[in-house]
Amino acid sequence: MRGGYPSRQQQQEQELATKMLQIQSKRFYLDVKQNRRGRFIKVAEVGADGRRSQIFLALSVAEQFRGHLSAFSDYYASLGPPNPDTVPDDGKLKSEVMVKDNRRYYLDLKENTRGRFLRVSVQVSQTIPRGGPRSQIAIPAQGMIEFRDALTDLLEEFGTEDGGYKGELPEGRHMRVENKNFYFDIGQNNRGIYMRVSEVKTNFRTAITIPEKSWSRFRDVFAEYCDKMKEISDKTTNSGQETPEPK
Repeated sequence: MRGGYPSRQQQQEQELATKMLQIQSKRFYLDVKQNRRGRFIKVAEVGADGRRSQIFLALSVAEQFRGHLSAFSDYYASLGPPNPDTVPDDGKLKSEVMVKDNRRYYLDLKENTRGRFLRVSVQVSQTIPRGGPRSQIAIPAQGMIEFRDALTDLLEEFGTEDGGYKGELPEGRHMRVENKNFYFDIGQNNRGIYMRVSEVKTNFRTAITIPEKSWSRFRDVFAEYCDKMKEISDKTTNSGQETPEPK
């Protein structure tokens, strides 16, 4: 909040419920939120040093995640005491992947010198290559059941329907202009539908994201510039022509 007034996003977004969990030295906040596109859960992790990280789960994804938490908990319970000699090089003991629209959720039960934990990381958009930046949280393995139970309470109260847009999203498009490639990808997240326009050259990539509610305004601006450039071109062409002498 700036100057005492809520932002536009805060005005459009409503918090329906929240739960706080203390698991070892970490605090987790599970917030059920709603905007014009539907309902979702924001999971925020706050470490002992105050560092904060968060991920967003559609309610349908949260239902899948709840099931995976049970499976991971059962597997964790079957493990013996930590043994450095039997841990894989990457520390992963069990992994799963969830996919929702343009998001991939990677669930990895891992072990390191501090113990065992479930890392949940999210990679967004088909335009980001594998290994690209992800948002993530880490749940201590001992707290997976508690986390699952809190998630269950919220899903029983608010259901597992995401709401929002139900149709199929248009396929992405590609356009090449001189030595540049432009990609148009349509996606959806908890804030709604958007278009990501990516400009790609060798060793260079940049992108902008346009909310669906702004598409028509972008179209109008482009159309206006196209008309103006055509007028300028026509005037230039006409001014270069000789005026015929009257007979």
